[in-house]
Amino acid sequence: MDARAVFSTVDGAPEDRAAFRLLAQEPPPTPLVFASPHSGRHYPAEMLEAAAVAPEALRRSEDAFVDQMIAPAAEAGAALIQARYGRAFMDLNRDPWELDPTMFSDELPVFAQGRTARVAAGLGAIARTAGEGREIYARKLTFAEAQARVARAHAPYHDALDRLLARARAAHGMAVLIDWHSMPEAAAKTAVTPRHGKGCDIVLGDRFGAACTRKLTDLVEKELEGMGYRVARNAPYAGGYTTEHYGRPASRTHALQIEISRALYLDEETLAPTEGLARLTADIGKLTAVLAESWPKLKPA
Repeated sequence: MDARAVFSTVDGAPEDRAAFRLLAQEPPPTPLVFASPHSGRHYPAEMLEAAAVAPEALRRSEDAFVDQMIAPAAEAGAALIQARYGRAFMDLNRDPWELDPTMFSDELPVFAQGRTARVAAGLGAIARTAGEGREIYARKLTFAEAQARVARAHAPYHDALDRLLARARAAHGMAVLIDWHSMPEAAAKTAVTPRHGKGCDIVLGDRFGAACTRKLTDLVEKELEGMGYRVARNAPYAGGYTTEHYGRPASRTHALQIEISRALYLDEETLAPTEGLARLTADIGKLTAVLAESWPKLKPA
C-alpha cells in the first residue's frame, strides 16, 4: 500500500477534544468501513468531577482494545473510525437523545426518548450506571450538559461515519459497514448457536436480516467458523443504533454488528489483555482480506 494514499486524523480538533480517529486510504480501495464506537478511553475532567465512581469503574463499560484489534484492517483497504471518548461519557451506539429523565435537574424536551428498555437499564446515550449497576453521578446533570456531549462526541462521530459511507458508495456503488464491539463472557454464554449449542465466541447482529444482505452475514459467519470461533446470530445482540440507522440494503448500505466475547482476549477483572488479543487481531486481518476480495459478490445478481 502506498503510504501517500493513507490519511490519519483526529477530526481536526485538539487531541484532548477529538471525538474520533480516522484511518483511511484515498481513494477508498474497497467499500469497507470498520467502526469501533465503544473502545474510547478518554473521560473529560468535568465528567470525572461530577462522578461518584472512580475512572476504573467507568472503564468496565468500554469495549477495551477493540480499536487495536481492527486497526490493521486499514492495510487491507478498510476505512476505520475509532471513538476516543469513553462509552460512559457518550454512547455512540444510541440515539443521541435516548436520555433518562431521572438523571437531569431540568425537564427534557419532548423529542428526548426516555422510555426505552436501554434507558430503563441505566444505559441510555448518557449512562446512569456503570460496572455492577453502580450510579455514576453524584449530582443531577443538566440538559445543557447533554447537548454539549452530543455536540462534542456524538454528532462529529456520526457526521464522519456518514461521510465515510457516502464516499464508499460513490467509489464502489455500495458501502459495507462493520460495527465492532465486545461483550462480557456472561452474555456470550447465553447465546445459542446452531452447530455448537449454548455458548458462543462471537455474535453477528444484522437486525434479523433487515440491515444487510444475507450474503454478508453468511460470508462472515463462514469465515469466522472456519477460524474456529463459535458464532451466533442476533441473540443476545441483534445490532444497535448504528446498525439500525445505517443498514439500508435498498439504499446500497449494508451494516453488520460483530460482538466478540471478552473472554477470548481480556482478563475481565483486571482489564489486562491476554495472548488472545494477538490471535483476534490476526484473524480480523484475515477476515478483512476476504471481505476486501469478495465484496463484489455481495451485490444483487
